[in-house]
Amino acid sequence: MTCQYIQNLINYGIDNGLISSEDEFVIRNQLMDIMKIYEWDESICCSSISDIDTILKLLVDDACERGIISDTTASKDLFDTKLMGILTPLPSEVNRVFRDNYSISPQTATDNYYDFSKKLNYVRAGRMKKDIRWQYNSDFGTLDITINRSKPEKDPRDIATAGCTKSSAYPKCQLCAENAGFAGNPNHPARQNLRPVSVKIYGEEWQLQFSPYGYYNEHCILFNKNHTPMIIDRAVFSKLFDATELFPHYFFGSNADLPIVGGSILSHEHFQGGRYTFAMEKAPAEFEFTMEDFPEISAATVKWNMSVIRLSSENREQLGDACGKILERWRHYSDESVGIFAETDGQPHNTITPIARKNGNRFICDLVLRNNRTSAERPLGIFHPNPKLHHIKKENIGLIEVMGLAVLPSRLVGEMEELKCEMLSGNIKNSVHSEWAIDILKRHTEFDADNADDILKQEIGAVFEDVLRDCGVFKRDTEGTAAFRRFIRSIQD
Repeated sequence: MTCQYIQNLINYGIDNGLISSEDEFVIRNQLMDIMKIYEWDESICCSSISDIDTILKLLVDDACERGIISDTTASKDLFDTKLMGILTPLPSEVNRVFRDNYSISPQTATDNYYDFSKKLNYVRAGRMKKDIRWQYNSDFGTLDITINRSKPEKDPRDIATAGCTKSSAYPKCQLCAENAGFAGNPNHPARQNLRPVSVKIYGEEWQLQFSPYGYYNEHCILFNKNHTPMIIDRAVFSKLFDATELFPHYFFGSNADLPIVGGSILSHEHFQGGRYTFAMEKAPAEFEFTMEDFPEISAATVKWNMSVIRLSSENREQLGDACGKILERWRHYSDESVGIFAETDGQPHNTITPIARKNGNRFICDLVLRNNRTSAERPLGIFHPNPKLHHIKKENIGLIEVMGLAVLPSRLVGEMEELKCEMLSGNIKNSVHSEWAIDILKRHTEFDADNADDILKQEIGAVFEDVLRDCGVFKRDTEGTAAFRRFIRSIQD
């Protein structure tokens, strides 16, 4: 049967344009070598299997049964990526096709590249379908809620193996250009089927790829080809505007450059982007103001849980300068009355999460004010989810959450199912969710088996709304609003 499984993959590659029929014997021999098959069965039939997850599972399971790989999650992922690497064209060919498509239109280029990334199974479309998604209508727009189930859970055997594996500095991180074609190891994912495309940003070599586990439509990553740290400065706005000019149908944003309020990889400069409209983008202007030195700029605060300033203009240089001025002023801004300190003991705390997009000829940039100060009572961050919300969301709030999409841990799937049963039986056990569950039952006397799932989803959405509110540096009360206006006045002169 192994020969049949190999032929399934070859047929998939031909049918999806990854290889041609002229390549068949070479590809067959390479796959036979990986699968340790030394004779070819000429009697195999023509298979109708077209789903890549099914095709790869047959090969991976066969490799496990015959002792080629161990039966663990990491081993299987390393192996199926190795198989797909055999079908993956070289970077020169991928870039040539991307440039040809870009000459038609930027959207043609990204449409085809995204489809190609899915066919390669670099974008794990099958696994992404496992994510649980719903929406929550908040006071500030419709929030997106996602429980991430696409990334496989850590296998204890893989954790043990990783602990015994010598660490390597190659590639330096998971965003480095050297990841393309990398075989992976117990401490680093395989990337034989990764083929980033090259672009110029700010006169430098950058690369574009899609996220293997996208949280929204065409979730992409744009990264500096050189391993250089994340820095939010005046130049970052020019880089973001370059990106939106290259791909005007995408937004691009950067995580902040400080721990707690930044992303998970601060060591490598990168943006995230994609073709999706988040709730924050739809949020209306709340308080419009002018900036004396920048007459071509439209400026306003945004009606959003967090503290956001929106600037827009057709003049991208003036817009970049205005964004730079706000960044510089915020870096050194303190307001003790609302607990904002630019630095303590020499440690800087203020930074910005910027998000850029284009609308016709107009550039738009949302500046989300961030502060990463901690205290004895709030060691994970003062402008971070309140500890009472950690049973749902404890992790840092980065770019994606800032815009209104909650990325929640997979543990919640089992925990919510167990909690629901306890709530329906009236026997709520002592757990991190118990106080929250009791409060829900008090407010929802109609809670029953028919509506339990919907009520819990809405209550999780309400928690995320509170999470965003906690992360706002200027709270949405009278005192916070007045403090925000004071900061606005400081940037107007």
